[in-house]
Amino acid sequence: MLFLIGFMAAGKTSVGNELAALTHRRFIDLDDEIAAMGEPVASLVARDEPEFRRREAAALARVIDRGDADIVATGGGAASFGDNLARMRGAGLVVALGVDLEHARARAAGGGARPLLADAGALFATRAHAYRRAHVVVSTIDRSLAEVVREVAAVERAWLAAPSRDATLVSLGERTYPIVVDDGWQLGDLLQGATRIALISDDHVAAHWGAAAEAAIGRDLIKLSVAPGEASKSFATYERLCNALIERGLDRSSAIVALGGGVVGDLAGFVAATLFRGISVVQLPTTIVAMTDAAIGGKTAVDVPAGKNLVGAFHQPKLVASALQTLATLPERERRAGFGELWKYALLDGGELWTAVDACTAWAQGGGPAPFELRDVIARAVAYKAAIVGRDELERTGHRALLNLGHTVGHAIETFSGLLHGEAVGLGLIAACRVSAALGVARSGLETDVVEALRRTGMLVDLDRYLVSDVLDLVRVDKKRVGDKVRFIAVRDVGRCESVEIAFAELGRILRPTRAP
Repeated sequence: MLFLIGFMAAGKTSVGNELAALTHRRFIDLDDEIAAMGEPVASLVARDEPEFRRREAAALARVIDRGDADIVATGGGAASFGDNLARMRGAGLVVALGVDLEHARARAAGGGARPLLADAGALFATRAHAYRRAHVVVSTIDRSLAEVVREVAAVERAWLAAPSRDATLVSLGERTYPIVVDDGWQLGDLLQGATRIALISDDHVAAHWGAAAEAAIGRDLIKLSVAPGEASKSFATYERLCNALIERGLDRSSAIVALGGGVVGDLAGFVAATLFRGISVVQLPTTIVAMTDAAIGGKTAVDVPAGKNLVGAFHQPKLVASALQTLATLPERERRAGFGELWKYALLDGGELWTAVDACTAWAQGGGPAPFELRDVIARAVAYKAAIVGRDELERTGHRALLNLGHTVGHAIETFSGLLHGEAVGLGLIAACRVSAALGVARSGLETDVVEALRRTGMLVDLDRYLVSDVLDLVRVDKKRVGDKVRFIAVRDVGRCESVEIAFAELGRILRPTRAP
């Protein structure tokens, strides 16, 4: 079954009807099932919303149990009530139709009675987390009905071909791809058509997990390795890999598998993006940073002396498959550093994820096999990023810029100091809170709360130590620079972040105020 969820006026009924007509399947609108019990939905919601929710859940259960519908459109609040979302995920593909609050209000204003429209702002904030827990979010912004229907059909095909029915999907039309998080690697048949496969890793990861990855792929491989660390993201290493792959017989129908953390993923992805003008790549991330961020979204790059990731390309993978078993062999420092990205997602997504990340502090400090709580955190972070990338693949509308929270100052600190990426992002989060407070948008005490959260997971918190003039100079070459300003992600509170433009001079004054001699 295919379930359509999303906020009011997202277009669930229209998309469901159209898709059913095109594919000759049966469509059911859950509101019609409820109304058949004797009272129109609008009057029931206005009279007794809790009773409506109970009837809605019962109607959903009946539809699933009967199995006589192929496509089901739910009400806007269905996914966030009780175990409805789990029921839907267990019965089929759940597609959230994405719409922002402004567009939803404009669409709803011209339609029928909507008793909850007056509370749309609060409802939108409350329900957004549930929508992101769908298998995929398909944006409806600036798309016609026909375009949205084609997109839903494309993601359904990708889901059916995915190695796991529990996969999260990045919605990119025919380039839609799955993200699978499991104990071991699930690759399915997505490498089946490759003439040759090259496995690129670093020396440490290859020693631990190279044999397991090779067994999961199940094919003869060309195996190449680079030295661990950011220094390998260089043109010299890139050139060496390209020459070696050409000499070993790769062609345009070959594929590259990147096994490792963010360095390997960025480097191998850039090789795949440019070799023969682009070949397939599969990402097998082995660190928290790579699983939740670097491996998803198609950003590939190498570093140059002027800064990190300044030369690269967008090149989406065919699959991202994370094996949580690989986290057990992370060095202590790398394990803790991964929480820089997890706290970033917690600030972006809100209180539920913040609490979930906080529940993993014992593992951050002590290590060992990944606990169930960490699996849930990684899945939530993956879902957040997948939804953003599906709406703003090339970072042109401003929505993907949210993922740069903590990175404007963090990348500069990383380049200057040699800290691990997650360590620098953690410090960048503190900087974001400080700048937000100076701009008058952050709630009181936010920086203190973030510092304490980082400290609980064993991370660096001494931001002032790294706010030297060289770091501020590096901020000026940030990729998000617009003239003498930079797009900066400000934090109002946990779950409330936004993009602002700030002049470099003002940013410098905030971060390094003039001190009396």
